[in-house]
Amino acid sequence: MNIDKIIEILTKGQNEEKAEGFVKFLAEKLWNSYNDYLMDKVLVVENEIKSLQIVLPNAKEYQPYDYEVKAPHDNMVIQSVTGLEKDIHGLTITVAEDGKSFTIQGTPSLDFFRKQSDSMPESNYELTIKYVYKGLELPDDRPVLERKISLIINQDPRNLWKNMDVDWDNMPEPKYIKEHTQVDYVKVPALEDGTPQKDIVAASKRGRSHAQEGKPRDDHFKLYHDDKTNWYVIAVADGAGSAKFSREGSRIACDTVIDYCKSQLENCEDFEEHINTYNEYKNDSESDARKLVGDYIYKIVGTAAFKAQKAIFAEADKQKQSSKLYATTLLLTICKKFSYGWFIASFWVGDGAICLYSKENHTAKLLGIPDEGEYAGQTRFLTMPEIFKDATSLYQRLRFNIVPDFTALFLMSDGVSDPKFETDANLNNPDKWDNLWNDLINNPEHPVDLSDDNEEAKNQLLDWLDFWSPGNHDDRTIAILY
Repeated sequence: MNIDKIIEILTKGQNEEKAEGFVKFLAEKLWNSYNDYLMDKVLVVENEIKSLQIVLPNAKEYQPYDYEVKAPHDNMVIQSVTGLEKDIHGLTITVAEDGKSFTIQGTPSLDFFRKQSDSMPESNYELTIKYVYKGLELPDDRPVLERKISLIINQDPRNLWKNMDVDWDNMPEPKYIKEHTQVDYVKVPALEDGTPQKDIVAASKRGRSHAQEGKPRDDHFKLYHDDKTNWYVIAVADGAGSAKFSREGSRIACDTVIDYCKSQLENCEDFEEHINTYNEYKNDSESDARKLVGDYIYKIVGTAAFKAQKAIFAEADKQKQSSKLYATTLLLTICKKFSYGWFIASFWVGDGAICLYSKENHTAKLLGIPDEGEYAGQTRFLTMPEIFKDATSLYQRLRFNIVPDFTALFLMSDGVSDPKFETDANLNNPDKWDNLWNDLINNPEHPVDLSDDNEEAKNQLLDWLDFWSPGNHDDRTIAILY
């Protein structure tokens, strides 16, 4: 039977016009039925593919990502995958030539979205996999099939913190305006014979927890070197976060102790002579010589701290405020190099750390003890009356030592010591100080060049203070004599 006979049967002898209309109607109906048939098969396949698990591990912002995704079914041939772009997300998608897999590679970043808006960028991104299914004929309007999957890019926790300026205009009086950062570098010229002298570098940075709430920096420091006598004086103070004027308390403390020590060390021949005597007899009967040096430390360092307390009290009285609102810790050292070694004396009230570190000898000597309060997590402050209630209480906070040499003398607030040492016991562990030293000079992101006369070290140290440590977001201050 030929086609003409079939058409004649189908049209039942109708005229050509009706016959043509009938054939068109029949063809359209059959094609629609066929497309419905194909769509049914497509739905079956799509549901089958959707039921197969495709899980992408979460990406972490700024950390390299490299993951291969295999097609979950043997008949699935991947044509393309979209949803990520190198210039936008930092990631590229590459489909294998055989269509059996694709790879996501790169270092994810959401900075593009941060620049577009002040709001927090999304973390969940939808990818579209376009594929064909071997053996499945597709309708004309569905040349490929699609499967949606999600990739989560976990944002760098540092970017989740706000960096809000302090609204100084609406701050209550007294405002005590303070910069968010502070840096200094004291360059000490080499001796006439070319021997390099130790320099001092220090940096202080407002903590993330303060920046998040638009609060000021409460830490402070001050450095001094007398070019005539070669005495060094270093002070670091950490204002209590719960005391609303502590930023001024820390400043007053540092300024006062530096000024007083400076005046006392300008003409200190008798003091230095007692240090020489102590060094001569320290391995024999040192009690008398030690007492004479101790009396001078009491007079210079102890009195400096006492005057700092009184200066804070005077400011509080002037402003008709409680001195508790100016609460601050205080770390203070004076030191000088003699022919036989370095003399270092210190005063310590509060938390943080003062340490003499020697990389060569693998030693770390604390010049005091972390000053915890009555309860866990509490600390003592310079403004507490009991700090100077009697001579014995003050002497317990004073230390002095003579050492041949050292790599670095560190003074730091707990914003640095807590994340770097975690426990008070670790402050006595030389390995931990090795780690700190190595992290400073070999930090992959912000190394600090602690070479002689490198004044740029102050800015490098400030950048280093931006290190990330979960749960540790207080103000950070560190001073280094090296």
